Amino acid sequence: MTELLGTGVALVTPFTKDFLVDHDALKKIVSYNIDNNINYLVVLGTTAESATLSAQEKQEVIHTVVTTNNGRLPLVLGVGNNNTAALITELQNTDLSAFAAILSVSPYYNKPSQEGIYQHFKAVSQASPKPIILYNVPGRTSSNILPETAIRLAKTFSNIIAIKEAAGDLVQAMELIKHKPKGFHIISGDDMIALPMTLAGGSGVISVIAQGLPKSFSEMITLGLNSNSAKAFEWQYKFMTIINLIFEQGNPTGIKSVLKNIGLCQDVVRLPLVSATNILERDIKDALATFKS
Repeated sequence: MTELLGTGVALVTPFTKDFLVDHDALKKIVSYNIDNNINYLVVLGTTAESATLSAQEKQEVIHTVVTTNNGRLPLVLGVGNNNTAALITELQNTDLSAFAAILSVSPYYNKPSQEGIYQHFKAVSQASPKPIILYNVPGRTSSNILPETAIRLAKTFSNIIAIKEAAGDLVQAMELIKHKPKGFHIISGDDMIALPMTLAGGSGVISVIAQGLPKSFSEMITLGLNSNSAKAFEWQYKFMTIINLIFEQGNPTGIKSVLKNIGLCQDVVRLPLVSATNILERDIKDALATFKS
């Protein structure tokens, strides 16, 4: 699925100062990314604060992104749950016609075994009318989709087409790349090692920082896909400071500070998250300035 090559962006959900969804800001963010070489957009992932959105708000966010995008870029929808039965019901009752694929996180909190993870995604595969991107993020789920489990799923179910790998473990990513079946995509879910994963044979990234610096981050990943490592690593080392900063106080706290600095939205997040401290906001502003020079 060539639509998943390159740089995808995990969209935030911007809020007004009254904590309402800011649809005008969301339109600006979508357009900004489309105009600056992003390859696809991910709606209602973790970065979107989907855990704190109501069902109605989620539908409104989907509507805003779909209508603003107007078919220009492929869209991926985050649909995950730690209750397998509830997730199946959601898939059966969600209009997925505008989406190229779904992104589904490994069950969180329950801490299932590898067989439990396999059986969960088997059920998702059988219920989903769209291709599935597995999402492995042990820092949030407290369980790790091991490479052998991901590859077993990829080889068994033809509609499981990719994994967003965010364990932060380059060796694990290389195991996935080494053993993956043809046509299965290994997508970085970690901005800091997105380039090394791409150069090792990955398909790019679903990024947070690219939302604020889309043109340069997308250029770095394109260079990586073309095996131009020398030029790509120039960007990599430039990006390292701001990548560290945006995750220092949680996601999307940091990226919303970036987006505020470039005039796309407020830095408002919903509890239990809080906005960046003045010191972090200053540091982010200083780091952004290096991309203007």
